[in-house]
Amino acid sequence: MANLLEPGHFVRNPARPDWGLGQVQSVVGPKVTVNFEETGKLVVDTRVVDLEWVPGLE
Repeated sequence: MANLLEPGHFVRNPARPDWGLGQVQSVVGPKVTVNFEETGKLVVDTRVVDLEWVPGLE
């Protein structure tokens, strides 16, 4: 999934809906930095966490 994400995309972590909507800040290989509404900025390893892209919000 990381290879499809770009800075500015909006994502969710289906396993952690309490994190809220997140906006991708950067993508470096499989690691994606996301600023989530409820948890702030997190680095997510997409080899472990499946982020769900939310189209139409860019």
